[in-house]
Amino acid sequence: MKRAVLADTGPLYAAVDPDDQYYPRAQQELTELQRRQLTVMLAYPTVSEAYTLVLYRLGRSTARSWLQEILKGATLINPAPEDYRMAVSKLEAYPDQSITLFDAALAALSKRLSVPVWTYDHHFDVMRAAVWR
Repeated sequence: MKRAVLADTGPLYAAVDPDDQYYPRAQQELTELQRRQLTVMLAYPTVSEAYTLVLYRLGRSTARSWLQEILKGATLINPAPEDYRMAVSKLEAYPDQSITLFDAALAALSKRLSVPVWTYDHHFDVMRAAVWR
């Protein structure tokens, strides 16, 4: 695996909201990512999803600051068309699960790039994605 993690929305949001139940964990993991010199990779759809949460829950000012920090400190990537095709296959494979297209595409991207996902969402385990812990 590359010296990177592919961030999911959960940790990204938790890291900025002190009231989030995962805030202490996200802060600790950010420190660990830096200590291990792991690159944080973000898929553009994840940035959009997380930005929307920050905007509506924490306000415009926090959202703008958060986005500037993200754009400065992370490697941004776009899922490819084959990632979306694989994502749809994942959704069809688990019809009893409420897996979002965001998460299925991130799991597909993770597999293609051989990079684990930094997440708090159990659906990545269901999809058998590599999860950074």
